Amino acid sequence: MLAPAINIVIPLYNEEEVFEKLISRLTTLMDSFQKTIEVILVDDGSSDRTAELMTDLAMNDQRFQSVILSRNFGHQIALSAGLQQITATEAVFIIDADLQDPPELLGEFYEYYKQGYDVVYAVRKNRKENFLKKFAYKSFYRLMDKISYIHIPLDTGDFSLISARVAHLMNEMPEQSRFLRGMRSWLGFKQIGVEYNREERQSGESKYTLRKLFQLAFNGVFNFSELPIKLITNLGLLTVFSSICYFLYVVAKKLIYGNVPEGFTGLLFVLVLFGGIQLLSLGLIGEYVLRIFFQVKQRPLFVIKETIKDKERKTTGFNLEHSANEI
Repeated sequence: MLAPAINIVIPLYNEEEVFEKLISRLTTLMDSFQKTIEVILVDDGSSDRTAELMTDLAMNDQRFQSVILSRNFGHQIALSAGLQQITATEAVFIIDADLQDPPELLGEFYEYYKQGYDVVYAVRKNRKENFLKKFAYKSFYRLMDKISYIHIPLDTGDFSLISARVAHLMNEMPEQSRFLRGMRSWLGFKQIGVEYNREERQSGESKYTLRKLFQLAFNGVFNFSELPIKLITNLGLLTVFSSICYFLYVVAKKLIYGNVPEGFTGLLFVLVLFGGIQLLSLGLIGEYVLRIFFQVKQRPLFVIKETIKDKERKTTGFNLEHSANEI
C-alpha cells in the first residue's frame, strides 16, 4: 500500500459501545475526502471487545491499521504510540474515539494546512460536561496561560491537524510525562485555532477519571512552567523577611517597653506555618524528582502487543525499536 497523504490517529480504551458509529463516520469521511487516508487505531489495554473489533476491521480493510498495546498506558502515551506508526506524506489528524470531536472537521482543518499552517488546533466554544468539569477545565487553561513559559492556547485539547514534520518532531521528544498539547505549542511553527462546538459523548462514559485529569494537569504545570520551583524560593524569601520583621518587633518592644511578646499560641502558629511551608516545598521538589526518576530509567514509553497493517497480523514481544532514547 502506498503511503497515505493523511493519517488519522485515534486512541481507544473500552470503546466497544461507540466503535461502530466511529468507524461508520470515518468510512464516510474517507470515501468522500480528496486525499488518501489511513486510520491508525490504538487500543490502550481495553478490557472489553475493542481490541477484537479493531483486529477484525484491520484484517478486512487495509485503510485501517490497529496497534494493540500490552496494557493500559494512558491516553497521552497511547496517542504517542499512534504517532510513532505514521507514514503520512502530508499531515496527521488527531481525534478521540468518543466522537465529541467530529472527524468531519478534517476538511476545514486541511484547508488551513494548504495555506501553510503546520498546526491547526481546535478551540472549544462550548462543552457538554457538567458545571464542575467545565469550571475545572476553564480554570486550568487560564492558569496555564498565566504560569507557562510558552503560550498554550486557551480551551484546546489534542484534537488537531499537524503537519508530518511536526508529528516527527514530537516523536523525537523524549518526555515520559507527556503533555502533547504543550509539546505541540513548544515546537512553534505556523499555528492557528479553529472554533467548534464540542458534541456530547455518543456512547459510554468518559475514561478520564478525576485522578487522571489531575495527573494530566500536573504534567502540564511541571513540564511547562517554572512557577512551582520558583514558588519555593519566594516562600523561603517571604519566611526570612517575616522572621526579620518579627525579630525587629521583639527587639523594639524590649527596648521601649522592657518586655517581649509571650504566649504558646503564637509559638504554635509559627511552628505550624513553617512546618507547612517546608512540607509544601518538599512536595514540589518531589514532583520534579519523580519525573527525573522515571526519565533516567529510559524505559520505553509503551509496549506493543500486536499490530495489524495491510491485512497482516504481527505479534511483538517487546517494543525495542521505540525506546525512550528514540521517542
